[in-house]
Amino acid sequence: MNSRVSLSASEKIGLLSNLSTMLSAGIPLLEAINSSLEDTKGPTKKVLETLKADLMQGKSLYDSFGQFPRVFDKVTLNLIKAAEEAGTLETTLRDLREHIQKETEFIDKIKFAMIYPMLILCLFAGVLLVILVVVIPKISTVFSRLKVTLPLPTRILIFASDILLKQTWYFLGGAFAVMVILFIFFKTNRRLVLEVLYRLPLISHLIKQIDLTRFSRNMFLLLSSGLPIVTALELSQEVVLRAKTAKIITLSKNMISSGKKLSEGLRTGKGYIPSLMIKLIESGEKSGSLDKSMGEIANYLDYQVSNSLKTITAVMEPVLLVVVGISVGAMMISIISPIYGLIGQVGNR
Repeated sequence: MNSRVSLSASEKIGLLSNLSTMLSAGIPLLEAINSSLEDTKGPTKKVLETLKADLMQGKSLYDSFGQFPRVFDKVTLNLIKAAEEAGTLETTLRDLREHIQKETEFIDKIKFAMIYPMLILCLFAGVLLVILVVVIPKISTVFSRLKVTLPLPTRILIFASDILLKQTWYFLGGAFAVMVILFIFFKTNRRLVLEVLYRLPLISHLIKQIDLTRFSRNMFLLLSSGLPIVTALELSQEVVLRAKTAKIITLSKNMISSGKKLSEGLRTGKGYIPSLMIKLIESGEKSGSLDKSMGEIANYLDYQVSNSLKTITAVMEPVLLVVVGISVGAMMISIISPIYGLIGQVGNR
């Protein structure tokens, strides 16, 4: 049952924050869990109860966290394991909390940028529905009585309106079947579908920046916690979206295993990996502060992602408005043009 338990980002931040604060204050872990249980409800309480039961049986926090795969990912588990071995659990919990908070803020930026385009598309869908359900049936009745020859766009609108109103159940059944087919196709070809989406003109560069930002942030967290660089690369590889980014990370990991440096491995992705990123990593390797360099890269790329999102949003807003305006205008012309034709015929008589 524990494998089904999940926590929201805010719940995870709250849990880690409470534990790290109490441990920093010198409160033993078991006592800290007991204190947290007093004011906790829902899935967080289930997690804490399991932690308490496991610790009382002598199990490690790493083993207990491992029972909740939907709550704690591999990065978190490896950090907890390393922290327990090094005796730096309170520091690691605090770092994890900050990491999740930054990752949540990062994802929220992306979601917020998508609100306006989605709003425009929903508005367009609403206008289309009103035209097909309310306007077209009344107009089509008039045209059918007058037996007027209609242009193709008008006939298409009337056909769509008839299907929506007169064959509603068939339409809903067909729409549901299409959605099921698309869902199954997406599930079975998830990687392929996403890879195609990630290569779209406006999205491609943004996805690359998101990948590199998440990679850098995870590397900073893992290296700061004392994990070997090969292990850090293996775990960071799982957080990226594009197969190309993962391939470069895998190649870099293999080159490090053969005695080379991370900067040399990333140079194999020249043109994809920014030169500034490689130079900062090279500088960090020379000074022995690679973790700090990764942190600086993450902050810099986070700023770049914010700028890219602003640019994409600024471009998409007028484009969407123009597309929606042309589409609605075309539908209105399809309705109005036969009416003008009728008026012209009456005038000639």
